[in-house]
Amino acid sequence: MEPTTPDLMLAFYRRLYPFKSIFTWLNHEHAPTKLFTHREFAFTLQGDVYLRYNSFASAEELKKQVCTLNPTRFEIGPVYSARPRDKKTVRPAAFSPQLRELVFDIDMTDYDSIRTCCSGADICRRCWGFIAAAVRVLDRALRDQFGYRHLLWVYSGRRGIHLWISDREALELTDEQRRALVGWLTVIQGGKEMHKKVNVRSATKPLPPSLASAYKMLEPVFHDLVLEDQNCFASEEGWDALLHLIPDQNIVNELRERWSEHPGRSSEKKWQDLEDEFAEKRPKGPRSMVLTSAKEDIILQYTYPRLDAEVSKHRNHLLKAPFCVHPKTGRVCVPVDPRTIDRFDPAAVPTVAQLLSELDRAPVAGAGGENGAAAGGGEQQQPQQHHADWEKTSLKPYVDMLDKHVQGLLEETRKVKQKTDLSW
Repeated sequence: MEPTTPDLMLAFYRRLYPFKSIFTWLNHEHAPTKLFTHREFAFTLQGDVYLRYNSFASAEELKKQVCTLNPTRFEIGPVYSARPRDKKTVRPAAFSPQLRELVFDIDMTDYDSIRTCCSGADICRRCWGFIAAAVRVLDRALRDQFGYRHLLWVYSGRRGIHLWISDREALELTDEQRRALVGWLTVIQGGKEMHKKVNVRSATKPLPPSLASAYKMLEPVFHDLVLEDQNCFASEEGWDALLHLIPDQNIVNELRERWSEHPGRSSEKKWQDLEDEFAEKRPKGPRSMVLTSAKEDIILQYTYPRLDAEVSKHRNHLLKAPFCVHPKTGRVCVPVDPRTIDRFDPAAVPTVAQLLSELDRAPVAGAGGENGAAAGGGEQQQPQQHHADWEKTSLKPYVDMLDKHVQGLLEETRKVKQKTDLSW
């Protein structure tokens, strides 16, 4: 944990934040369009002052304002029908959200009832496995079932991950369509008082094809993460929660008695006990699927993505910008590659203090030494003089990841323009 200070943040914004890359990512081309100029930015200042409905004509203008305000973080909202900064002078009917990336938020605190290594704001490599599994399932579903291609996953800086989908079809979704899409992807539902949180089919029916595909991915995760690593059913509280998910009271009574007599039995052995009981007491006829369904639902309940649905349902929802710094941890909100998500370590993400220290140690470029100035000594520098300083630090692979993602968006825009030109 390396909490931030205003001086660190100002140096970070001046010298390291990749404003140009963020601009092109939001704008989909190099020359400013309404995708950027009509986009809302909201700033959180020291003392929790919140400034909404800011908008900018260019990346340079955004950088200048960020360096002037020195926010603890800033958020990105939708593209409006008019420039957000003109909101007070525009008729209310003429000011409404038009376009917005489809966004998702997965937070580790939603797994507190099942993870055993950490709780609350804490996170480690072990419980990150729940987030990693969620990312792989959601990434596959969004690409295969909905055909989206431009997905950017971003670590939240502490205990979660955000997803931004920039396909044109995703940008144009209405709130109603977003609600329907999120409803389709939501499997875990219900508060703390509800034991069974998976209700996607009747007990005698097989899983829908989309969930059957996710289940295949999650079955080994359940064994490795829930049974072995987290040992979720070791405590009485843990195995009691499991027993609440079994539909056959005879099996519940049998297992409760056995586990009460052998409290030290591992989660793996308890799961084997459950499978043995299911095999022995499987009903005949139409209800033969009931126990199979119960087992599948248990695995999904412990491993399927737990989405914060409200984040995704509304176009006017604001979400923290990539490469912001988490004020409590000092870690940068960096992009994450879903293909290597299992190897991602939140504790290894660079902090703002670490990056500025790396910059101070970087070789001086040019005789004047402007780019080698100390982090705290850039007070008199013009903001644009430092736009590529991130290249000298461990932030570089993450900015490169964003730039590679942006290349796909630029190529898509070029193809659309080409088609439009040919249609004439």
